[in-house]
Amino acid sequence: MARYFGRKLLIYALTFFVAVTINWLIPRFMPGDPVRAMVARAGLQTPEGVAAMREYYSSLFGFDVPVWQQYLNFWGGILRGDLGVSLLAFPEPVTSLILGAVPLTLGLLIPAILLSWWAGNKFGAYAARKKVLDNAVLPVWYVLTATPYMWLAILMAWALGKVAGLFPVGRPYSASLVPEWSWLFITDLVSHWFLPFLSLFLVAFGGWAIGMRNMVIYELEADYAHYLSSLGAPPKLVRRYAFRNALLPQITGLALQLGVIVGGAVVTEIVFDYRGLGYLVLEAIKATDFFLLQGIFLFIVIGVLLANFVIDIVYVLVDPRTRAGMGGDR
Repeated sequence: MARYFGRKLLIYALTFFVAVTINWLIPRFMPGDPVRAMVARAGLQTPEGVAAMREYYSSLFGFDVPVWQQYLNFWGGILRGDLGVSLLAFPEPVTSLILGAVPLTLGLLIPAILLSWWAGNKFGAYAARKKVLDNAVLPVWYVLTATPYMWLAILMAWALGKVAGLFPVGRPYSASLVPEWSWLFITDLVSHWFLPFLSLFLVAFGGWAIGMRNMVIYELEADYAHYLSSLGAPPKLVRRYAFRNALLPQITGLALQLGVIVGGAVVTEIVFDYRGLGYLVLEAIKATDFFLLQGIFLFIVIGVLLANFVIDIVYVLVDPRTRAGMGGDR
């Protein structure tokens, strides 16, 4: 087992190196000049002033050194925990901007992903055994999973927010409140959180339910299920084996969902003006903020690798065939 995880760690380390290198390259292929954007925001008009400020910002952000040195400086900053200074919110460090947005994104997406995964698997497995229920809910699940996040988010913001006035729309909490551990702030935070959460939950729930329903039906028709039934095994035992086998692909899907946790929130956060990482990505792209984009993408890379490593461990615990393969690999 130690040898197996040793190889896995080596693969993850190489993947991290390649991903970070690509992360450093991508912003530099983006159109636009970040230094020019900084000079424009300064409101300078004279050529001498523009030249002086360009020289100042280029040296400040390290754009006046060769590309290879910028690359080495980037790695040095990662090892020191320094991701640079944001051009968008100068002179705010990138790390503080990301740490301010991460709790909002995680608080929105982790409950939506985990609850939709749990509920979708439960309802999907149950519907696979009940034909009447399956015929009633399957079309609804297909509609949910085919619904774009952005469309459902806009519809809910308009219907439940603007028309019905049941929930506030815009920002993670009211602008008049200061974050604190008080009942007033927590209820306001939850009321702003509910609509973005519900739009993500409903779409994901339909996909998980359909996936589990199809896998359970497939497993119940497999040879081992018929063999167990012919031996007189109770139907509950057969269904339990079918559910465990059907759960493995769903675990893999959960790892992918948790890994790319930021990607699914970009549009939803923009619709609801929810100032998380997804919203920050859009603002960084508009401002051509290299350092902020690199910091956010680095967070995504680490999230993907950690999620997949955790799933590797879960697979070893859940699937006996994985443990058997590891034992035969000595």
